[in-house]
Amino acid sequence: MLPLTLLAAQKVSTLLIGTNELQQQLSAIAAATNTDLPIISAAQVVLTSASPDISDKDMQLTYPRICLYSGGVKNTQIEKFRSLSGAVSVIAEVWASGDLVDQVDQWIHFYVEAMTTILRQNIGDWGDGFFFSGIYDVQFQPPKAGGLGYVESAKVTCSLNVSRN
Repeated sequence: MLPLTLLAAQKVSTLLIGTNELQQQLSAIAAATNTDLPIISAAQVVLTSASPDISDKDMQLTYPRICLYSGGVKNTQIEKFRSLSGAVSVIAEVWASGDLVDQVDQWIHFYVEAMTTILRQNIGDWGDGFFFSGIYDVQFQPPKAGGLGYVESAKVTCSLNVSRN
């Protein structure tokens, strides 16, 4: 069985790409805004906490992409007779890159909107002792030189309640 921290990130990955939900959301946003939006394929949703410098060179990841990893575990013992009763934070770093700053700056907001829409649609029991209450936080980083010219990222952190023996 996977460690709790890997399983939590895998749950978010499955939510995004298991039924092509992310691609469907991005296609709907592109159509609604009449925007040529690069789609994030299933291969571009990866379980890694590697920085862009490392993932661009050593892992050969492409843009746009979502890097998923667990940021921490807190055992609060809310349920007294469980070995683990608390929360796991899962971080999704969303990366966009392009040759024009205004494109990258717009795309990152569309990617975050698609991802948070999927999260909002999946509040509840995720199985294996994980429950998503709907709580998440988004932090945007300003664009900078890199990637395909310019790169911008956003960090979406969601908290999963966990209850396990």
